[in-house]
Amino acid sequence: MSVPTFTPHSAIGHVAYQDLLHSHKVHQWQKITGAPTVRVINGRKHWYEKFRLGEDTVFRYIGPETAETKALIDEAKSELADDKLRRSEQSRLVRVLRSEGYRTLDVGTGQLLMALSRAGVFRLGGVLVGTVAFQQYEQELGLRFSRAAILQTGDVDIASFERLSLAMQDTVTEGVDQVLGELDFAPVPSLDAKHVWKWRQTKRDTLVEFLTPSFDADEGLRDLPALGVSAQALHHLNYLIADPIPAVALYRSGILVQIPRPERFAIHKLIVADRRRDGTDSLKARKDRAQAAFLVEALAYERPDELAEAYEDALSRGPKWKQRIEASLARMPETKDRLKQVAAG
Repeated sequence: MSVPTFTPHSAIGHVAYQDLLHSHKVHQWQKITGAPTVRVINGRKHWYEKFRLGEDTVFRYIGPETAETKALIDEAKSELADDKLRRSEQSRLVRVLRSEGYRTLDVGTGQLLMALSRAGVFRLGGVLVGTVAFQQYEQELGLRFSRAAILQTGDVDIASFERLSLAMQDTVTEGVDQVLGELDFAPVPSLDAKHVWKWRQTKRDTLVEFLTPSFDADEGLRDLPALGVSAQALHHLNYLIADPIPAVALYRSGILVQIPRPERFAIHKLIVADRRRDGTDSLKARKDRAQAAFLVEALAYERPDELAEAYEDALSRGPKWKQRIEASLARMPETKDRLKQVAAG
């Protein structure tokens, strides 16, 4: 393989981010006042907080069961939950990351993600996708993102599974439409007046869209009851948001969100770039290819096994998937060679 063109952040920044992420994950469990309990949704175990509200038993969704969940619960129980001290330490870590050259969110995006997080959007299955998600890989991978054109965006895209949203039996603490309204977002009219899935901010022109995977030929609108919104169904999105990972967006003391796995994000960008290659979306296709190329280069060095697995998974999903990936790679010879090398082991 050729010498990589990306530049890693320092070990200080890597450790600071890992400490920040861990602090936010532990705090997620420290906020629990009820009894942690496991329930099965669609064949997979998920954690809930169980408590009494009057004469009713209420289950508040926390997140899927993972290998580290039990350790986080035990650590949360053993530590004294001092919110002021925790926020101070988290803010210190964000300052360290800023001094090490990590990019922080702009004020508008930071306020938006913080408001959505407080309402429970990410706790209830929301996954950041698009360029805002891509920006978070700087922390996840510990790389300097120097290509400003890749990072330009005016949109915030959030995706979630319709089936999970239906099965959760929990909802956001404050309606998404109310949260967005308080930040001067207005619904964007659509052909179906009963379903709102897109909002535009009047003073900044920021666009917020909710998306969900389509498992049939129809790419119409679906309801996400847990989030209290509708969502545009899109093909290939199920591949992207399967098994998302936690991340901390850098704003104030940090915002715990969910993002796709970087290897899946990279391969998904190859697919959507081919779908956007013509017409008004051709500029977006160019950005998609740039993001895919950057991540493939980085992951080929840092996480080749995960990249190979994601690539082979996508290719195995049918001839149309393979055609779209190959069409994008035909324009990206270096990326194509890297993927062939990691696939060959």
